[in-house]
Amino acid sequence: MTILIIGLFIVAALASIPIAHALVLASVGGLLALGRVPVDLAVQQMISQMQSFPLIAIPFFMLTGALMVSGRLGQSLVNLLSMMIGRVHGGPAQVGVLSSTIFGGVSGSAVADASAIGSMLIPWLKKLGYPAPFAAGTLAAAATIDILIPPSIPMIVYALVSGASIGALFVAGILPGLLMCGGFMLVCYVQGRRRGFPRDTTPFRWNAFGRQLVLAGPALAMPVLIIVFLRFGIATPTEVSVMSTLYALVVSGLVYRDLTIAKLRHAAVEAGISTGVVLLIIMASSIVGWIVTYEQLPAAFTRFATETLQSPWLIILAMNLIMLATGMFIDLPAAVLLLTPMFVPLAAAVGMDTVQLGIMMIVNLSIGLYHPPIGTTLFITSSIAKVRIGDVVVELIPFYVVAVGLLLGFAYLPWLTLH
Repeated sequence: MTILIIGLFIVAALASIPIAHALVLASVGGLLALGRVPVDLAVQQMISQMQSFPLIAIPFFMLTGALMVSGRLGQSLVNLLSMMIGRVHGGPAQVGVLSSTIFGGVSGSAVADASAIGSMLIPWLKKLGYPAPFAAGTLAAAATIDILIPPSIPMIVYALVSGASIGALFVAGILPGLLMCGGFMLVCYVQGRRRGFPRDTTPFRWNAFGRQLVLAGPALAMPVLIIVFLRFGIATPTEVSVMSTLYALVVSGLVYRDLTIAKLRHAAVEAGISTGVVLLIIMASSIVGWIVTYEQLPAAFTRFATETLQSPWLIILAMNLIMLATGMFIDLPAAVLLLTPMFVPLAAAVGMDTVQLGIMMIVNLSIGLYHPPIGTTLFITSSIAKVRIGDVVVELIPFYVVAVGLLLGFAYLPWLTLH
């Protein structure tokens, strides 16, 4: 049955059918093949999945990101970071990495980050004299840090399926996100020094620095407020999502004074489309998840893995390889929904915490966002830079090495995912 579903999904995906629709076709085909299960159960399962209260947080976090990333906020933050680190080796590229990390505390979407930050910084980096493929690769990799820094949409999706605490996942993602940021900045520094990349030569002025610090303050404050509210139990993730949207409206309207009806409409439409895509994938994946559970596949998979590999270290390594390969061919939200039911029992069997598994899974799948053939952020930044995908992939090799190295740390060192 599982082979049939996978086969139908692959055929549908190769036929360029959208991921969500391919999942529906594959799962309905599976239900028909089962025979003893009424097909209308698929509709019931999809509706039931949408009644989960934590899902309310997704559209609000999407809207917050759409409001905060655009306008004066983005440029003020880039100016501030350029003043701080633009003069070191690879400094302008490091500005891109740090900007993406900070925006991770605002948007929670790697695609939105790649589009917004890439549009601002890639032309600037090219103007300074950076190779266009390196600029595109840096921003493609840096955008994926977004989904480790709270708020993170993939973490909400994972929590929905695994039963893990959203707040615990948000807190656990902070240190891995910062380590990934530091690793990517180190790549920029080494490459900048080795290849003689230009540095920002704008004279430093304290008054200009202070002005940019005040302007960028709201962006720097939001992730801190989110973490404090969640860590000390002041509000639930859903409540925090609503408060973050109100915060974004107040900041855009009263601090930056760039909130117009047109901008609000554009942000709402953008957030609505992004939310619709995620929810459609969740609905479609819910049927596949139900069939997998009905067929008792997770238990069989766990039994097979523990009896065959035996060593917890080998089992964890195998889990990582499967996740890494899946992320290269399946969209991130769909991959989370498909893999989680399989790996939660297996992780428990080897003594891995559900939260640690979630961080490990999201880091694995995030690498697929800047690796062909899916490579969502890779395609976005390459399009902005107007360069070939192959040239960008060559520049991404050091970023892959750093990401995989840190991934192994997150997999085998539980204290790196403290919550």
